[in-house]
Amino acid sequence: MSVVQPRPKPGRTLTVLLLAAMSFALAQTTVAPAIPDMARELDSSVSNVTWTMSGYLVAAAVLTPIIGRLGDMFGKRRLLVVSLAIFALGGVLAALATQLPLVITGRILQGAGGGIFPLCFGIIRDEFPVEKRSVSIGLISAITGLGGGLGLVLGGLFVDHATYHWIFWSGAAMAAVAAVGTQLLIPESPTRVPGRIDVVGTLLLSVGLALPLLAISQGKTWGWTSPTTLGMIIGGVVVLAGLLAFERRQAEPLIDVSILARRSVLSTNISTLLVGFGMFGAFLLIPQLAQTPKASGYGFGASATTAGLLMVPGALMMLFTGSLATVISQRFGGRVALFTGSLLATVGLVLLAGVPGSEGALIVECIVLFGGIGMVFAAIPNLIVDAVPAEKTGEATGVNTLLRSVGASLGSQICASILVSQADASGLPTSDAYQTAFAVSAVVALVAGLAALTLPGRRHGRHEADATATVASTPQVTTIPAQSGVTVGAAHANAGTPAGSGRSGR
Repeated sequence: MSVVQPRPKPGRTLTVLLLAAMSFALAQTTVAPAIPDMARELDSSVSNVTWTMSGYLVAAAVLTPIIGRLGDMFGKRRLLVVSLAIFALGGVLAALATQLPLVITGRILQGAGGGIFPLCFGIIRDEFPVEKRSVSIGLISAITGLGGGLGLVLGGLFVDHATYHWIFWSGAAMAAVAAVGTQLLIPESPTRVPGRIDVVGTLLLSVGLALPLLAISQGKTWGWTSPTTLGMIIGGVVVLAGLLAFERRQAEPLIDVSILARRSVLSTNISTLLVGFGMFGAFLLIPQLAQTPKASGYGFGASATTAGLLMVPGALMMLFTGSLATVISQRFGGRVALFTGSLLATVGLVLLAGVPGSEGALIVECIVLFGGIGMVFAAIPNLIVDAVPAEKTGEATGVNTLLRSVGASLGSQICASILVSQADASGLPTSDAYQTAFAVSAVVALVAGLAALTLPGRRHGRHEADATATVASTPQVTTIPAQSGVTVGAAHANAGTPAGSGRSGR
């Protein structure tokens, strides 16, 4: 007779998940301050070195929904360990590389870490008590912005006081520790969706995302109206349209289009893309503005480290507003939290469009901006998780994370193009360029808030009905006992388990 061992406490599990999420979040921006140094050491151009950012972004966008889907099929803990191991391997390769192609290869491997977020959300949904889920998901989400802001500081510190190689070593070490912690402290998810790998869908998704994202990331170099740029963007859109048509006809699709077409999921995904635009646009604009020489009339002449430090209070504010978003969501619904956060981010971007006259003003305006973004990113995954059946968590949150990456690419590249197009004789962007870039980002953030208003109002029991309605159209879900690896049966009733019900006896 087997003895059931007590399950690990949610606190320890959450600590491991936060470490895993932070390793990926930091890697989003730590490389940015190091690009000039990497170009010199690797004997390459800055334009070529930016492929370390582009390759990472494209890989993350392509792999995130695929890994989320595989987690639903084969176990979220297993795929989280695999994702962290690949991320760590990529970091080691990039750290040891002496040639740019190998560094880019390492960064592409690190892009597999994009699957960390949907896997973390799925583990929380499967393993945490109902009352702890929304707060925990909000904290994981806040790490996205917090890590992005701290990544600029960490990258600046390594550039100013050590070498860029430590950027990759530190990321690899964090991922390795998180992988070990995941294997030892986190139980395997009991919910599985048996099925096959949609190879054709995977290839279509990869090509459809890679073409436009590469075109967007290189648009400044190739020219936004060049045949190559426009051809890749149009080609990608056509492939993605073909993907949607193909997936609708599949019994076991990589992406369940019917789930993504739900109003709650669709509106939330639109807001995610737009807020990702605003956040990463700000990550590009704010450090560059702070590092602009004082002779420009608007810059502060800050070092890379100081420029990053100016953003830290705002990044830390995201943790507070992320928790606040959970409280608002529980009392008034996620739509209110999402709209409030978008409005706050819009105000912050409007203030920044005035081009702050001092470091203190910049810090305050960053607090407003990132406070709003933190609230949005805490509300979004909870809206997605509550809107889909348990067995679709990895897939749905994977697509949501993908759209955030697309928004990030659009925001950073479009804002960069605005700065380049409005430069003075010395090559420095004018103050008007920053005003325009921040104003564009503010409009996008406002549209994200308006999209939030299209979300359905708070309705108790809504998810239960959705989940039940999905049972007939989804594969059987296998529930695996917490401590044994033995399958005890496949039950349709499991597929329709309400999101908030948890497992009996917990």
